[in-house]
Amino acid sequence: MVIDFAPPSEGRSFVTDYVKSTSSVAPQEARVRPATSPSPASELSSGVPIISVEHVSLDYKKEKEPLPVLVDVSLAAFKDEFVVITGPSGSGKSSLLRIIAGLNKPTSGRVLFRGTPVTEPRQEVAMIFQNFVLLPWRTALENVLFGLASRKDIIEERKKDLAMMALENAGLKGFENVYPGELSGGMKQRVGIARALALEPQALLMDEPFSSLDDLTAEHLRRGIYSLLINPSSPIQTVIMVSHNVEEIVELADKVVVLSPRPGHVVGELTVDLPRPRNKKSKEFFDWVDMVYSLLA
Repeated sequence: MVIDFAPPSEGRSFVTDYVKSTSSVAPQEARVRPATSPSPASELSSGVPIISVEHVSLDYKKEKEPLPVLVDVSLAAFKDEFVVITGPSGSGKSSLLRIIAGLNKPTSGRVLFRGTPVTEPRQEVAMIFQNFVLLPWRTALENVLFGLASRKDIIEERKKDLAMMALENAGLKGFENVYPGELSGGMKQRVGIARALALEPQALLMDEPFSSLDDLTAEHLRRGIYSLLINPSSPIQTVIMVSHNVEEIVELADKVVVLSPRPGHVVGELTVDLPRPRNKKSKEFFDWVDMVYSLLA
């Protein structure tokens, strides 16, 4: 599997992979349901979700009284589904993503991976952070290998093979021995993507991964990530991303989960039925942008 994250001028276009997700179904009317509504039959028929968040609440400890951050949040991410979590700043989106990753524990509720409770980080779930979180004294290859350090089930030679393959898939072939200080912002984020890909995760979590990048680089990386989800040879089966960028949300999401201002709770879900690839200049696209804005208002 090789996924080209390079701009079209540097390599092949994303269009071939990207079009694999197209559907002959015409755009349908927006389907919005409150948090208490059951999932549509199309979702239920797909079996056990890859990721399931069940009634998760989170309080931060304060001297006098707890500070509620999340209240009774539930959502599900199924196979081949791109889920975006959005909401106002401070609504607990990043905290929720860290709970899903097993990095933080909820005050109440639980997260399941394929029906099994998530109580700690697991190799099937990888996370790409908003900031690059690279070790400046390690090369690109060494940073990716560092992410594999906890894998005791594979030998060191296999780890290097996985790291080299991940860097190539992220468009960084030839940059294995380059240090982060010598890389552009977009290339640093590609190292972060490679570190996640090397784990061969089934669920990929992303916390505003494109927010610090220029528009062109962000666009190429967005399409590259989506091609990973739809590529049959990729181990990635679902993606959950946090984003504030409404156009980015409409471009990528199959399902949008909207949180309220703090304490964050789900105020609704939006199933985006636009066919792919999505034309960002079309009236239908802007209609969906308006729909997402209306849920955020």
